[in-house]
Amino acid sequence: MHEHPLLRLVVLYGGVSAEHDVSRVSAAHVLAAADRDKYTLIPVGVDKNGVWHRNDAIAAALAAGSSIPGRLDVEGPEVDPLNVVRGDAGDLTVVLPLLHGPHGEDGTVQGMLELFKVPYVGCGVLGSALCMDKAMAKELAARAGIPQCRWVTFRDGVDDARTIVDRAVDELALPIFVKPANMGSSVGVSRAASPDELDKAINVALRYDDVVVLEEAVTAREIEVGVLGNSAPDTTFPGEIRSGSEFYDYEDKYVTGTAELMIPAPLDDDAIAEVRGLAADAFTALRCAGMARVDFFYEEGGRGWLLNEINTIPGFTPASMYPKMWEYSGIAYPDLIDRLVTLALEVHRRRSSFSTEH
Repeated sequence: MHEHPLLRLVVLYGGVSAEHDVSRVSAAHVLAAADRDKYTLIPVGVDKNGVWHRNDAIAAALAAGSSIPGRLDVEGPEVDPLNVVRGDAGDLTVVLPLLHGPHGEDGTVQGMLELFKVPYVGCGVLGSALCMDKAMAKELAARAGIPQCRWVTFRDGVDDARTIVDRAVDELALPIFVKPANMGSSVGVSRAASPDELDKAINVALRYDDVVVLEEAVTAREIEVGVLGNSAPDTTFPGEIRSGSEFYDYEDKYVTGTAELMIPAPLDDDAIAEVRGLAADAFTALRCAGMARVDFFYEEGGRGWLLNEINTIPGFTPASMYPKMWEYSGIAYPDLIDRLVTLALEVHRRRSSFSTEH
């Protein structure tokens, strides 16, 4: 028997975004690795309509020490979000959101958990929202002096598309990558080699968001760094992605698996020190907490390190860089989960201590 009740770890997965399926794999991997002597594991799937389901079948398998599938279904009784994240009186709960993309990684779920006063893993409302919005993230990183590739932002209903296309061709030169501002896993991203293709690419991106980022095409290595911590974050040794397709897209990441992951990235000591420092600076500048994966381009013989983007809920699948880089850097997968829970409780205690009085 346990002397103390176990901490309830609510693992949220699925979600309404285009990354629903990726999230189901991440959750299965986290639940399989979490220490069952420390946590009561409660898997909660969010279906594509936003309805929450408590997956009792998986919870029972975990409690019995049985194995679980590598991809969780979203099934089980419908539950009220407030009840499931709060638990019973006296329960200590931490929520681990593994909801990649909009309505999960963008500050919305984080805001709900703040209202309910429930500790949760990862970035707060502002950090999540900033990093999810590629346009705002770029503005802030620029203010913080972090090097990036050149970009132009297009806001539907605010900017004139013709003017933006002309400006992008002039300032960025073709080819140009076009991305919805609030999407992940390379969903809705296109490469445009002509003004006509640029028009089409903007329309594709507008299916996912009303803010679109146009970026110069960079010939560079793709390097990622894992960050873990709150005010004084730790960083991993960098990893490198050698893409199997024209750019590291959704298919390459999750379907064909043709990308080659190299951990550690073959870089000299100075370059490693520099990119780890930039990753920590970007994490701090964009108000991140808990965890993030910071992605860079490395333009050898050119501008050097260029920030690409920050993922505040990085993939936790067996093929994902974030847990693999931490493993190489000395933190095994189950220990990584423990560290994230500890960091979540630390942030929650600090936020709870602030006065609301005049």
